[in-house]
Amino acid sequence: MAKQNVAEQFVDILVRAGVERLYGVVGDSLNPVVDAVRRNPGIDWVHVRHEETAAFAAGAEAQITGKLTACAGSCGPGNLHLINGLYDAHRSMAPVLALASHIPSSEIGLGYFQETHPDRLFRECSHYSEMISSPQQMPRLLQTAIQHAVGRSGVSVVSLPGDIADRPAPDKTVETALVTTRPTVRPGDEEIDRLVRLIDAADKVTLFCGSGTAGAHAEVMEFAEKIKSPVGHALRGKEWIQYDNPFDVGMSGLLGYGAAYEATHECDLLILLGTDFPYNAFLPDDVQIAQVDIRPEHLGRRTKLDLAVWGDVRETLRCLIPRVRTKENRRFLDKMLKKHADALEGVVKAYTRKVDKHVPIHPEYVASVLDEIAADDAVFTVDTGMCNVWAARYLTPNGRRRVIGSFSHGSMANALPMAIGAQFTDRRRQVVSMSGDGGFSMLMGDFLTLVQYDLPVKVVLFNNSSLGMVELEMLVAGLPSYGTTNKNPDFAAVAQACGAYGVRVEKPKQLAGALKDAFRHKGPALVDIVTDPNALSIPPKIKADMVTGFALSASKIVLDGGVGRMLQMARSNLRNVPRP
Repeated sequence: MAKQNVAEQFVDILVRAGVERLYGVVGDSLNPVVDAVRRNPGIDWVHVRHEETAAFAAGAEAQITGKLTACAGSCGPGNLHLINGLYDAHRSMAPVLALASHIPSSEIGLGYFQETHPDRLFRECSHYSEMISSPQQMPRLLQTAIQHAVGRSGVSVVSLPGDIADRPAPDKTVETALVTTRPTVRPGDEEIDRLVRLIDAADKVTLFCGSGTAGAHAEVMEFAEKIKSPVGHALRGKEWIQYDNPFDVGMSGLLGYGAAYEATHECDLLILLGTDFPYNAFLPDDVQIAQVDIRPEHLGRRTKLDLAVWGDVRETLRCLIPRVRTKENRRFLDKMLKKHADALEGVVKAYTRKVDKHVPIHPEYVASVLDEIAADDAVFTVDTGMCNVWAARYLTPNGRRRVIGSFSHGSMANALPMAIGAQFTDRRRQVVSMSGDGGFSMLMGDFLTLVQYDLPVKVVLFNNSSLGMVELEMLVAGLPSYGTTNKNPDFAAVAQACGAYGVRVEKPKQLAGALKDAFRHKGPALVDIVTDPNALSIPPKIKADMVTGFALSASKIVLDGGVGRMLQMARSNLRNVPRP
């Protein structure tokens, strides 16, 4: 049997760790690794057009599967392009291994062509960033990087000079067993007992849920029923907690709606479950607050806590449910459910009046129709900006759908690259990229990746020829909009020129048919929808200290925005409220 080189050993370990694809752009320093991938039947090379796309795609795949994924960039500028997508993956707690290929080892530190120091550059967006400077460091260094990415849910970066990758691997190496799944963490009895005492002593308790409630839907519902608690959520908690939820009071924060804000401020005890909700201006400062999180560094960094509980949400609730006393009084819960329904009733008209005649098309109407037509197990990838608003308010979760975006990092141009990674996990599953024209055009080159691999991603393009969220930010500052207008082509024609299905929609009556036709198409498709640039949105509660750095305005041109099928859910939940 021929002796392995370092690149072959590197690829073998990735395969053993469950990695099925390596996203990237080839380059000379990467050649030994790419060739090793070519010869290994357990892994595929995915050739994207920009390394930023590679990192976003790997992060999305990791979020869909929960498994380790990988991306790669060649030396210098190649791996530098990875950094934005890696920041997003790291902040989304997606386990991603990034290979940053490096210049020849003998030239490091001498100002060589394309020289950077990737082992330093990626430290802020990773749990682990080290360089393999000798074959003898393999396989231990790569295994250590994998354990960091999986065990701590984030990014690890391995820098590898091309000449080292081509050298023979050590004769005698010890490959340790790889950890590829994470354990659950149960709080200690003392913390559980303290939380029980807080809950039993409070008359009005509200639960506010984030992405850490993934897999804990049943436990959250059982707990809410026992303590008669309203349940609100942050944006990243929407897909895990909003569906089949008779206690739902909506979402708080900059994209919020419903009564979540009131429920978190009018309670005696607020329990934050698996959320690192960043906007402390929306959190109360005059109620007791307890927080449960698997990441201890998240505890108390957004607001002052009365109790911090380090643990997995599901395991913590399983400990709590049999210990807390059942609350019989549901007046607070019923009051919040009614407020929630009333709040949604008040804004639903924003997109229902004459929408079949309004030109340019209301983006709210587009999102509402998309929600109705899309598959029950669709994956939506959502561009940062106004698409976040439409996704938050109109997409209806059901426990099978997924909604992924740059919700923590807030990068433009994330939706299309994330859709690539999501679609590779299952070509038969519907993947919809909710793209803005600004974000789509920023990384539009990777629409060609859809065509090259015949990935059946459906790009639904909200084309208002502007950077809508930035315009709203300017309104906040009292500034006229400037530099926010995009002169766009006919994106449907561009899609057709690339070899994909493309259709342009300018009238509301064309919308449903165009979406259905695109979804029936077996390959990649783009629906270019000309939408109203004046359709903007504000959260339900605004204070002066909430506006800094984000789009909030009381201008008359700003619409409150609708809420789609959430009104139906709220009305349904009201049926559970006892009549006097």
